[in-house]
Amino acid sequence: MTSTHIEPVVEVAGVTRTFGPTVALDDVSLSVGPGEMVGLLGPNGAGKTTLLSLVEGLRHPDSGTVRVFGGDPRTAANRLRLGTTPQETGLPPTLRVAEVIDFVRRHFPDPLPTVELLETFGLTDLARRQTGGLSGGQRRRLAVALALAGRPGLVLLDEPTTGLDVDARHILWEALRSFHARGVTVLVTSHYLEEIEALAERVVVVDRGHVLADAPLGEVLGRVALRRVTLDLGTGRDGSVGGGPGLEGRARGEADLATLPGVVGHEVDPATGRHLLLTADADAVVRALVVAQVPFRGLEVRNASLEEAFLSLTAAATEVHP
Repeated sequence: MTSTHIEPVVEVAGVTRTFGPTVALDDVSLSVGPGEMVGLLGPNGAGKTTLLSLVEGLRHPDSGTVRVFGGDPRTAANRLRLGTTPQETGLPPTLRVAEVIDFVRRHFPDPLPTVELLETFGLTDLARRQTGGLSGGQRRRLAVALALAGRPGLVLLDEPTTGLDVDARHILWEALRSFHARGVTVLVTSHYLEEIEALAERVVVVDRGHVLADAPLGEVLGRVALRRVTLDLGTGRDGSVGGGPGLEGRARGEADLATLPGVVGHEVDPATGRHLLLTADADAVVRALVVAQVPFRGLEVRNASLEEAFLSLTAAATEVHP
């Protein structure tokens, strides 16, 4: 039996990159296979943009190796199959949207049609507008369209939906899903955690130049011990929270929720009044609610969100990499 080796589209091995005394990346390794949609998550200064700049070939590592399509990302042949959208994009202010798209696509041997790009990214009505007259969100949509103009095999998107409203963000998400379905490999960074949940199949969490997690989205969420327990509190006729000892009034009752066994966080949704408890042991919390005779209703228990997973992972890493 012969085994088939699938070469990674992106291969980062033992990469370190410094800027003066600042260590942006510290012995980072990452492999991205063909057709993957990978979300790169981390706070400002975590090393995400530096990592993308190395993959793009704009910078070189101090040590370690970076390969794109099996070769040096700084060579023209490999860059020809690469599309990218940096955080800040400079566009000729006097050129029209359709003219900019047509100009960029003509640099590639098999580009996508201008009309298709305009339609896919909701830019058809802006085709004749000068780029200098676009809003920030419209410029971001155009920038992502330009990244895909050459029908790339790999797309690097650094904060692609910054400045977009909710509707425009969803338009861009659908466009990215469409290209990913065609087999395009996507590596995307974002500060919108719900964006990574909506797009990524795999999540790489980076902080202080280190990879804290690299796993399928569900596994990253599952690695976090915290669970979310949400509930409504019932009230007595006098407005008090009923039941057990120490729960004489709503304010006291809400305070007591935070002191239940295993609770590490307590919030109240101002819109609905529902209580959110973060805990490592949801069963213990529910038992404590029953023992205290708290008249709760609408109880829901689920895994932590990606944001909570991210905060938990970075908090744990602070102890390892202070």
